[in-house]
Amino acid sequence: MNDFVTIVEVGPRDGLQNEKEILPATTKIELINRLSQCDVPVIEAGSFVSPKWVPQMADTELVLAGLSSRPETRYPVLVPNMKGFERALGCGANEIAVFTAASESFTRRNTNCSIAESITRLEPVTQQAKAAGMRVRGYVSCVLGCPYEGKIEIGAVTNVCGQLLELGCDEISLGDTIGIGTPGVANALVRAVGSIVPVAQLAVHFHDTYGQALANILACLDAGIRIIDSSVSGLGGCPYACGASGNVAREDVVYMLHGLGLETGIDLEALAKTGDWISKQLQRPNNSNAGLALLTNEIN
Repeated sequence: MNDFVTIVEVGPRDGLQNEKEILPATTKIELINRLSQCDVPVIEAGSFVSPKWVPQMADTELVLAGLSSRPETRYPVLVPNMKGFERALGCGANEIAVFTAASESFTRRNTNCSIAESITRLEPVTQQAKAAGMRVRGYVSCVLGCPYEGKIEIGAVTNVCGQLLELGCDEISLGDTIGIGTPGVANALVRAVGSIVPVAQLAVHFHDTYGQALANILACLDAGIRIIDSSVSGLGGCPYACGASGNVAREDVVYMLHGLGLETGIDLEALAKTGDWISKQLQRPNNSNAGLALLTNEIN
């Protein structure tokens, strides 16, 4: 069994874009640099979507330019279309992420097109990225449920994932966007998608709305998953579901993984301090149980 788990930090993008407080570029740069110093291997650094729709990400160019980049750290950026890709390329990005969903209703409300149309939009983006030698990650939202359609059939998820693999995505992240999944269905989903996409190329992305995120991750580890998305101090939320909480807190995930004897390479104590720092910058509670406990024990 592979005992190393790669944890993708999504806080500086997926987390901050769903926080009410808009931070200055200098604070975002410091957050990413602090995370890198905690030996976080992959940090999603920003997004090249329209600032009209996501004003929190309007300064991604400035953020990328200001980073103290480390060669051992990857800094992917999200792009929705060719215009976004060209902006990312112009900033020197060497890894991108693209996105779609397993729900027709969600896709139409989020990107104003069908799933099929979203895949068509992504084709030239992935082609150009691969031609430029860039790594491409694909996000699939609503893999376990949709705020508009309810339950999503596994076949819809495997279909989308298969198309993303054909486009050339090196990695596909399965997103429980509204956080309704439970361990049994999460495990079954990974095993089903793993029959289409090599499980080594799959990641899981859980929100903790019903307090099931860690249990779901554990179930997916049992199905072979070794790439996990998480967000420092549980930054973010979901604007499409009333009461949806943020991404599962990275500190909690790392604490669990280390307890299982799995390796992450991450300095957990330094990570807890970073989670506390960014929570204070946002003037919001720290949503990491493990982070809070580590900080309390250190004080005592």
